[in-house]
Amino acid sequence: MDGLPESQGFERQSLARSIAAGGIGIIAFGAVLALAWYSAATLLMLFAGVLFGVFLTAMADLLRRVFGGNQTLRLVIVCVMFTGLLSGVVVLGGATIAQQATALSSTLRAQLGNARDFLEKQGVDTSFLNVNARTASTDNGATPIPAPSASPSRGPKLPDASTIASGTGAIVSQTIRILVRVFEGVGNFFIVIFLGLLLAAQPKVYRDGILRFVPRQRLPQAARIIDDISETLRRWLLGQMATMASLFLLTWIGLTLIGIPGALVLGFITGLLTFIPNIGAILAGALIVLASLGSGLTAIISAFMLYLAVQFLEGNVLTPLIQRHAISIPPATLFAAQIFLGVLFGVWGLALALPLIAVIKVVLNHVWPDQTATV
Repeated sequence: MDGLPESQGFERQSLARSIAAGGIGIIAFGAVLALAWYSAATLLMLFAGVLFGVFLTAMADLLRRVFGGNQTLRLVIVCVMFTGLLSGVVVLGGATIAQQATALSSTLRAQLGNARDFLEKQGVDTSFLNVNARTASTDNGATPIPAPSASPSRGPKLPDASTIASGTGAIVSQTIRILVRVFEGVGNFFIVIFLGLLLAAQPKVYRDGILRFVPRQRLPQAARIIDDISETLRRWLLGQMATMASLFLLTWIGLTLIGIPGALVLGFITGLLTFIPNIGAILAGALIVLASLGSGLTAIISAFMLYLAVQFLEGNVLTPLIQRHAISIPPATLFAAQIFLGVLFGVWGLALALPLIAVIKVVLNHVWPDQTATV
């Protein structure tokens, strides 16, 4: 009888500790979710840097099979090769790319104007297709400066100082806003590059650093998960780059033979949009068809047939052949993830949906192998 109160007190203490631990866990989980939500853009940018580091490591590993050498030397060779390739493209084709980009922009604007006129004749509201600023107030949000009005007795009436000051202030603020966005984009680009270089220079150091936070009994499983994630992303990135390069060359050569203006730029855009599954192909096809509208019916049909042939080749030959051992995700799952992440996080979520789903799939295959083995 004397021991009963002590056992009840012990049970109450255990229950209190369990409740406290559960409450702390819920609060910590909510805090992590809130942090991930408010810093999602930064986290996705860091994930892009990790992807770039995995790509550089994969390229360095390919060089190891050729002539060996240490990791740093191979990474330097890879960086020099890519820098030389990009410099050569800019030096040799920079003028052509700029000229074709200007011509393509003019062509797309003209075709959008023609489509708008056709839809207006059919009684369709075309305000979403109005690419030309109707007034100065709709151009980048700048406040319009009224045009001088003529007076029969006094001649032209110049705007007063307050109107000039307000218009100048709006132009300056808009210019500052544009410069901030440009610097932000350039800064994000260099952050991704720099982070990828740091990760690729010493991948084992960062892998071992992550494993230090894992309990000892879970260490082997965590090491396998990290290695499988790295291998999956490595295979997918190499296959994706090969697919993008193939579609770029095929589209460029095909549109050049057809005679579509801006073939080089359209080929580059097609290859770049291939990085975004499903949605990228639709955007590339729309641009190709839109650019060919001014070249005649034969060119339109030929460009559309070329697009269908390239997409058939990509979906039935290149992707199954190059990426048969990389990632296998059901199309509906991938498309739903793209829409969800795109709505939440914009372009970053849309572009990185596939590798994020691949990472989640690898983790689930290790945590619940029986349930996800057939996915």
